[in-house]
Amino acid sequence: MQGIRLSTVTLGAHDAESLARFYARLLGWELGPVDDETWVAVRNPDGGVGIACQLEETHVPPVWPQNADEQQMQVHLEIQVDDLQSGLRHALHCGARMAPYQPQSDVRVCLDPAGHPFCLWIET
Repeated sequence: MQGIRLSTVTLGAHDAESLARFYARLLGWELGPVDDETWVAVRNPDGGVGIACQLEETHVPPVWPQNADEQQMQVHLEIQVDDLQSGLRHALHCGARMAPYQPQSDVRVCLDPAGHPFCLWIET
């Protein structure tokens, strides 16, 4: 269908503004206006899909890897980097933490400050 496109991926968190600031630092993107603490956008300077962070007062971080009896991941971001070690250092400096389980040698699974998994990957 024409006239329809994906514009934003929205992630829930206890603190939408802090999570949005994390992704702005991580990706080098601009934080949208913070007029409302319940929804903050991070704008893609290339005009592609952006990220928004939404207040969820009862947010429960997903468990990685999944476990049938715990909160499951509904979505995760794939972030391509030129150098895996440099990308990982940058992500950790921005406030991410490395997930204990790492399934592939060319991917690093990290958790953002709200606990959402995201993957740093390099093209091999």
